[in-house]
Amino acid sequence: MIWADVIQRATGPLAGERRFDMDLPLLVGALCLLGLGLVMVSSASMEVAAGQLGNPMFYMVRQIIYLLIGIAALLVTLSIPLALWEQFRFPLLFLGFALLVAVLIPGIGREVNGSWRWIQVGPINVQPSELAKLFAVVFLAGYLVHRKEEVKEQWFGFIKPFMVLGPMAWLLIIEPDFGATVVLMGAATGMLFLGGVGLFRFALLFGSLGGMAGLLVLFEPYRLQRLTGFLNPWNDPYGTGYQLTQALIAFGRGDWFGMGLGNSIQKQFYLPEAHTDFVFAVLAEELGLIGALAAFGLLIFVAIRSLYIGLWAERAGRLFSAYLAYGLAIMWCGQILINVGVNVGLLPTKGLTLPFLSYGGSSLVVCCISLGLLLRIDWERRQAQKEGAANGQ
Repeated sequence: MIWADVIQRATGPLAGERRFDMDLPLLVGALCLLGLGLVMVSSASMEVAAGQLGNPMFYMVRQIIYLLIGIAALLVTLSIPLALWEQFRFPLLFLGFALLVAVLIPGIGREVNGSWRWIQVGPINVQPSELAKLFAVVFLAGYLVHRKEEVKEQWFGFIKPFMVLGPMAWLLIIEPDFGATVVLMGAATGMLFLGGVGLFRFALLFGSLGGMAGLLVLFEPYRLQRLTGFLNPWNDPYGTGYQLTQALIAFGRGDWFGMGLGNSIQKQFYLPEAHTDFVFAVLAEELGLIGALAAFGLLIFVAIRSLYIGLWAERAGRLFSAYLAYGLAIMWCGQILINVGVNVGLLPTKGLTLPFLSYGGSSLVVCCISLGLLLRIDWERRQAQKEGAANGQ
């Protein structure tokens, strides 16, 4: 009965003229990115799909299916009250852990290029790390609300979240998925900082994380090669620097206005993962520097707008909504900066998708769920303000 009352109170006003009372700039910006992503994935994957699978439309059709699933997930998320996300934060966290453990079990997880990151569900590969990051952010948002004073004043309140998220990060590293680990811990750190944790504790945290990162690099030689190879990829253009040199060639060929949509040369078996991790390089080759800057600006706009949604929710006293929005926005910011940084050679190469633009069902669906959460956060804030104003009158 309690859950029924919560759902009825939260979802009832979605009917009628109030259903569209949400942040339209964020929605329009995200829809533009989804459309651009579909176009670029189609363009970047046609040569590979034709050569390897005999069907140039293979990845485009799958991306359309993922997009439809993502839009359905967005609509479902819009109908779920935030109170339910807060109440179910522990089961969601447990589900995230269960998925990360399951992907490492032979027969359940699927290995691709030496990494155990996928669980095959029929014809679709699910990447548990995408869901685990989302569930971790939901958990941490609830923790910051219910342990607010403890987090600000006590060391143990600051350490406890990392006692939970540390094992999750360890599971991600085992896969290995170093990029997802960086994004997850970066989002957690940003949320704790916005939750009121002092700078001194962060200095110790960053020192510890730096030491752990150094050990990870020393224990796995390929990570050291990635960390040093990007500094001068032309030293080994057919080895450790191959992906980056091909991406830089794509940027160079694009010039100011690009070679035209569909006219990329690098996507023709030169640039690996052209429709996933390096779709931004193909975009720059086909649409030029102007097009790349416009796409990057739109990505940054969506991320910054999400941060503002969190700020507005915090000012309205809706702390769970605020911290959740902050976490989602920081994850997007991290993925955007890392992916684009890798594409242009500012960061070591790591497998991390570009939100809304890269090919991949799990990434796209989770982006749509995150968008639905942000729109719901802003919608609930607006309705609360209207109800408060009406009661005040």
